[in-house]
Amino acid sequence: MATTTPSRGRRRAPSRMTRAAGKAAALQKPRVILALLLLLALTSVMLLDGYLRSEVGGDERVRSNASSSKVPDSVIDGGPILSFRNGEARSRSVPEKTIALTFDDGPNPTWTPQILKILEENDVPGTFFLVGSMVSRYPSIVNDLVDDGNEVGIHTFTHVDLSYQSDARIQREMAQTQLALAGAAGITTTLFRAPYSSETDAIDNYSWPVYKKLGAEGYTSVFVDTDSDDWKRPGVSKIIKWATPSKNKGASVLFHDAGGERSQTVEALGTYIKKMKAKGYTFTTISGAIQQADAEEQEANGGQAAGQEAGQAPGGQAPGGQQGQGSQGGQAGQGGSSLQAAHRTATGTTLYEGKALVAAVAVAEWTVPGLATGLAVVGVAVMGRFGMMLVLARRHYRIRNRRRFSWGPPVTGPVSVVVPAYNEKECIANTLKSLVQSTHPIEIIVVDDGSTDGTKEIAEALGMPNVRVIRQENAGKPAALNNGVRNASHDIVVMMDGDTVFEADTVRQLVQPFADPDVGAVAGNAKVGNRNTIIGAWQHIEYVMGFNLDRRMYDLLRCMPTIPGAIGAFRREAVLAVGGMSEDTLAEDTDITIAMHRQGWRVVYQEHAKAWTEAPASLKQLWSQRYRWSYGTMQALWKHRKSLTDKGPSGRFGRVGMPLVVIFQIVTPVFAPLIDVFTVYSMIFIDFKASLLAWLAVLCVQLVCAAYAFRLDKEKYRYLLMMPLQQLAYRQMMYLVLIHSCITALTGGRLRWQKLKRTGEVGTPAGVS
Repeated sequence: MATTTPSRGRRRAPSRMTRAAGKAAALQKPRVILALLLLLALTSVMLLDGYLRSEVGGDERVRSNASSSKVPDSVIDGGPILSFRNGEARSRSVPEKTIALTFDDGPNPTWTPQILKILEENDVPGTFFLVGSMVSRYPSIVNDLVDDGNEVGIHTFTHVDLSYQSDARIQREMAQTQLALAGAAGITTTLFRAPYSSETDAIDNYSWPVYKKLGAEGYTSVFVDTDSDDWKRPGVSKIIKWATPSKNKGASVLFHDAGGERSQTVEALGTYIKKMKAKGYTFTTISGAIQQADAEEQEANGGQAAGQEAGQAPGGQAPGGQQGQGSQGGQAGQGGSSLQAAHRTATGTTLYEGKALVAAVAVAEWTVPGLATGLAVVGVAVMGRFGMMLVLARRHYRIRNRRRFSWGPPVTGPVSVVVPAYNEKECIANTLKSLVQSTHPIEIIVVDDGSTDGTKEIAEALGMPNVRVIRQENAGKPAALNNGVRNASHDIVVMMDGDTVFEADTVRQLVQPFADPDVGAVAGNAKVGNRNTIIGAWQHIEYVMGFNLDRRMYDLLRCMPTIPGAIGAFRREAVLAVGGMSEDTLAEDTDITIAMHRQGWRVVYQEHAKAWTEAPASLKQLWSQRYRWSYGTMQALWKHRKSLTDKGPSGRFGRVGMPLVVIFQIVTPVFAPLIDVFTVYSMIFIDFKASLLAWLAVLCVQLVCAAYAFRLDKEKYRYLLMMPLQQLAYRQMMYLVLIHSCITALTGGRLRWQKLKRTGEVGTPAGVS
């Protein structure tokens, strides 16, 4: 029999979703751009943080025992201060009974401030050779260091052996450190000490060209002639002994204020300074030592000038070949102090680029550890959820499969089955043929929602008993379901999709929980029928593990969030009492499920009621479907946000279900891609083996959960062979869909109903199982 629902006018007014379709389409491109910008920003922050920690671009090679045949003897046997003038190397020594305290590898937030305090208490300056990455991370320490009258030099940006690096890498190391100094203290410097350098006799044929190149750019290279070897942590007495020059000689003495545990250095430094002062030594910076050496040489030469200050190039030119401005511009000797003669005041673009670098590093310093902490919390939560699902799913299975378990007296009365259909010509025949084989008495109501492909005619041509075909103008699935409910003759209404196939016993199994008067709705067990393709197999795993295992857990917790549109049953009075299927959201199934919870009804899961549905066969269709599901779920949760404050049994979903859905179906999946990004980052830049093992461990946990879910549903395990590939491809797509949905929600967009292309390949259940 066929009936037609008449229209109320010549032209139906467009629904809210139809009116919003144009707006949604216009917003799609900006949302994609926003998502890409967020991804780019995250990647940039991670790479910057990795670069600062030498995880990205790190080079731990250190050259040793190389020949020095090309290095002039005057340099090898010369003093620890090496500068170049007109291409000619010139060495200087620290004057007698003079000590230039130098500190490498800082700044460090623990040890550098303690060393600065000791220097201030003893009224002694120091020269600190700073690592650029550390400068950018701890700019306030550098600013204090300079303000206290200490001198700074470059120790490269990432502490690499420059003899292994290209000219471009050397320039980056120097320029980036200068920018960091500019951003931290508003200065640049002409002093340089190479990482892993020591005395001048260690200069070899590979490092010599580096020193010459930097010397030509105006840098003064500083070595040591007295090494405390404090990095070995030999004890305070030995550090003091090894740092003491012999025979009243002057010395460039090396200590470390970073690079390891430096408590012995801190303890030894104050005692060392007092001891050397008692011996008549004075303390200065490298620039101060240069000026003293030049003054002594000038006096010895009868007043003739001996050279330039602090490695300054002829004519006052700063490193980099720029005069008075740019990357190394400004006046020599910040504040006019001869002890800081190597400093240049940063100006122009260098100053602003330096401040931008320091600001970017500050963002990375807060963002990456914060994300890491958040992801650790997410990881623990996900693992906890897996554990909870396994425990509760096992309990659910044991309870529902006991021999004596019963919902109550058998439900034998007839029920109404509502089949909303829109352009389902490929599937409608199989759907109806499966229903007429039902072992439970049913009436079938097909609501044709303005199909244009002959769906109504196909349903009528089958000539099946107890089948009514109702025609309505196209108004969407919720309107079609509501029309079917209004025309239903029985108290229990089963709802299904037009592309779904029931087993003969499905309806009978589905309605048995209604023997319990507290049950208002029942969720069935939806199965993927077209599972023999890669995409189908991935969705099959998701349905069995993600959906049905979840439903077992939510059933025991009495907070089922969704009755699947493919198979669900409702008390007709309960549906009408909550206003029917709402058009407020795109997830009308989730919407009405939550509404029934809030009315005090119990919603349960019936695992033995199986329905076979046709899953999307292409990635485009899959994206479209899941996008609508994700966005619709968010709409439904927002619509029912007041359930959080509902009292009594009706508020159980708000107290338990709402937080679980938000945490594990929205928040956790949104952050889950970051876990994969961090994993890939770790594999490439940190420890490939450890990161791979961690990823495999998580995969094993998921495999265990999936295998258990397959066992409960009596599914074949061979599909689990697709799970590793699912984790690499399918899961990422689902995350992107959810992120896209979140951006749509945050930007106020709306979606319209989207019709998926069907093939009708899901036939009788026997052929699938």
